[in-house]
Amino acid sequence: MNKWINTILLLIASAVLTRLIPFSSLFRNLNTMIHEFGHAMITLITSGQVSGIELNADHSGVTYTRISSMWSGLPIGLAGYMGSSLFVIVLFYLYHKRKQKEGIVLTGIIALIMLILYVHHGFGLYWLIGFVIVSGVMVIAPEWLRNGYYLLILFLTLEESVLSSITILWLSMTSPAGAGDAAGLAQQFGIPAVVWGVLFAGFSLWCAHRSLQLFWRKRKPPVYRAGGARR
Repeated sequence: MNKWINTILLLIASAVLTRLIPFSSLFRNLNTMIHEFGHAMITLITSGQVSGIELNADHSGVTYTRISSMWSGLPIGLAGYMGSSLFVIVLFYLYHKRKQKEGIVLTGIIALIMLILYVHHGFGLYWLIGFVIVSGVMVIAPEWLRNGYYLLILFLTLEESVLSSITILWLSMTSPAGAGDAAGLAQQFGIPAVVWGVLFAGFSLWCAHRSLQLFWRKRKPPVYRAGGARR
């Protein structure tokens, strides 16, 4: 129970502190990018088609798809919130393994794929271009700067994945028709939006808890090559 309380307190602290960092609002779109990328990838895996993706300045997004069957709509609908929550674990795992550079490269590659294939206008186009450039700079930046940047995107994606899921849960209770993916799944499968909202919120909290366990776990000391170069 204490670890769950610590998880919630750290999430609240992250939500407050990251908003005090200049330009942090721009980096919150990273969670939206992963969310929409999840929809797109599962659509392709289930033999559907993706005609385009929008990333908006208010941190919302839309993926335009043609699905192969009604049942393929289930994993596609789940992939946004659940995919972004799972991606948080991936980022924290890379941090635990001292692979911050690989984590930055991974997010940069996803942004580049979306830029080339799916996002060709509006705010999302310019945001992705900027994010790819920043990712490239951080890969070659001094270690202290790269690590600080990685911690910023680490905790931004953590709290945004949880906050967005809880927001959908709240909307599913107060305005079910406007509850995003939960509303879409409710319309497709006849299960109330609040059920999907509970699923999204519960899963995001579980992923946050697992991510923070990786963060609290003792990291292995860095390995240095002969001559003092870090590996």
